[in-house]
Amino acid sequence: MTESPAPSPYGPQDPVVQDPEVLRERALAALLAARERTGILTDSVDEHELTAQHSPLMSPLVWDLAHIGNQEELWLLRGVAGREAMRPEIDGLYDAFEHPRATRPSLPLLAPAEARSYASEVRGRALDVLESTPLGDRPLVRSGFVFGMIAQHEQQHDETMLITHQLRSGPAVLTAPEPPRAAGAAPPPPEVLVPGGPFTMGTSTEPWALDNERPAHRREVPGFFIDTAPVTCGAYRAFIEDGGYTQRRWWQPGGWAMVRDHELTAPLFWHRDAGQWLRRRFGVTEPVPADEPVLHVSWYEADAYARWAGRRLPSEAEWEKAARHDPASGRSRRYPWGDEDPTPERANLGQRHLRPAPAGAYAAGRAPSGAGQLIGDVWEWTSSDFLPYPGFAPFPYREYSEVFFGPEHKVLRGGSFAVDAVACRGTFRNWDLPVRRQIFAGFRTARDM
Repeated sequence: MTESPAPSPYGPQDPVVQDPEVLRERALAALLAARERTGILTDSVDEHELTAQHSPLMSPLVWDLAHIGNQEELWLLRGVAGREAMRPEIDGLYDAFEHPRATRPSLPLLAPAEARSYASEVRGRALDVLESTPLGDRPLVRSGFVFGMIAQHEQQHDETMLITHQLRSGPAVLTAPEPPRAAGAAPPPPEVLVPGGPFTMGTSTEPWALDNERPAHRREVPGFFIDTAPVTCGAYRAFIEDGGYTQRRWWQPGGWAMVRDHELTAPLFWHRDAGQWLRRRFGVTEPVPADEPVLHVSWYEADAYARWAGRRLPSEAEWEKAARHDPASGRSRRYPWGDEDPTPERANLGQRHLRPAPAGAYAAGRAPSGAGQLIGDVWEWTSSDFLPYPGFAPFPYREYSEVFFGPEHKVLRGGSFAVDAVACRGTFRNWDLPVRRQIFAGFRTARDM
């Protein structure tokens, strides 16, 4: 693959300026939706559950709640409005880089009632700042960027808190309707061909795109085949039953060490009982659904399955080309279906459901390539390391992306049912360590022409 910056009148922090009042309304709606979801995730459990650490991989829920408020204060009240700090003594407690998750329960954190009060007071003042701030020339507020960034930040922590809910023991406290099934039409073919050629990867014009999505640049991608849907639990079960976790030949060295050290035999939350595979999902034990995308697998497990199947994981560029490139116009869309925002008919997002939809659902969300379910349902591991695009510039702080660049982290694309639309688009990039299993991640496979 070759790459070069695409000619563009816009720099990496210079998106197309839209109607400021429309953007202000969009920012208000995004902030309110995020806070409503935060309330659902924190009000559904008692004070003990809020302060407990349900896994050393995760923070106590009450830490996330106060951290959301603290980041909003830092960026909107202090950064945009120039106001004095409300609680300067707590800044260090809620600095994610200063305190690893495993150590956060030992900190003198705000109690649940105090954390709620603090986050609520910050939000009231932040909405005043949104109403009165011109969305003009300053890079931080241009096109409402910082307000969109804070809405995305809160939704990302809501996804993290939903992971904590999945890890907690005890009865179910969250409910949601079942996702739709594929209806009527004949199922799509198992894979589609994406012809070789150039396409535009990334963006220089999406108003709230984060720094690692920028700038737009040209990529030359050879032709490849890619699955039309994520790999299902039924397909993954065949890998298990064929001895996938017992044969070293399918695994990267680090993955094989992980399998041996932790005696892994299946995805996280699966167990075998009376000859049947069961899983625990948000406090409910149920049979593993064969037609649903597999979930809670690490990059190593995804890579091993792909090798076993005689295939491979798609690269990040292949994934994005399959999702965004429109060969009829030669341009890259915001989403697989077009430039319009996600709707419930197009994608499984926003905790609307508490599981992925069956493979083949959301025909209205398919890309021109013919691939479906590229947005929502499950995060999809790619083969790519998390690296900057040519012309990358950190904004508004290095610690969002730059400090994570390198071969230690693998890229995930597409979002999951736990991701809100404000933090999910065709250019959005997620990343994590290849051993991570608690995240809502699955995968699809590809092969060369």
